Amino acid sequence: MSGEHTRPADIERTSMAIISQELEARGIVLPRETAAVVKRVIHTTADFEYVETLRFTPDAVALGVQAVQGGVIVTDTNMAYAGISKPTLARLRGEAHCFMAEPFIAEAAQKRGSTRAAAAMEWALEKYPNAVLAVGNAPTALLRITELLEEGKRPALVIGVPVGFVNVVESKERLLEACRRHHVPAIVAMGRKGGSNVAAAICNALLYTAADQLDPKDRGWQ
Repeated sequence: MSGEHTRPADIERTSMAIISQELEARGIVLPRETAAVVKRVIHTTADFEYVETLRFTPDAVALGVQAVQGGVIVTDTNMAYAGISKPTLARLRGEAHCFMAEPFIAEAAQKRGSTRAAAAMEWALEKYPNAVLAVGNAPTALLRITELLEEGKRPALVIGVPVGFVNVVESKERLLEACRRHHVPAIVAMGRKGGSNVAAAICNALLYTAADQLDPKDRGWQ
């Protein structure tokens, strides 16, 4: 292997340049507000379909950037939690949590006949009413969040990007409709695609924007 494109910062910067070039070649001009999120999701997945499938409620990115500054992010999987940039989060004096493995969540889910993901999101909104909820795996979490919106809960932002075949498409559609109706900011990947890596990528795009660290050199990378 040659020494070219072996440093993390150079790899990311070159990847982003390639993404920009390919978008231009396809005649795609991303809205300025959403560009950082869309590009980071493409960077994570190498899938340009997200240009079409990512949906944003009005000012969702700007409100998300505001919410992660000193705020709380709750994920539905430890994989998504692990993918969030902890140094940038710390710089912004924010927090990130995943409650899926907590025994009391498993107990609550068993009592209610629900999934742990649904129980975790309900508990998260009780403890952190203004949290950013990042769901990359469990459509049942989105369905429960939708119910909680109808009950009056108002998270700072909902990131709805679960992947799969069962209830995935429907849960995203219901969530987006409820978020629009109740004026709750949302970023949703319509269709079957998504995943914990996509949820983490969106969180990081918000964090890097808030910390002025979209260029990896500003994160101290070499």
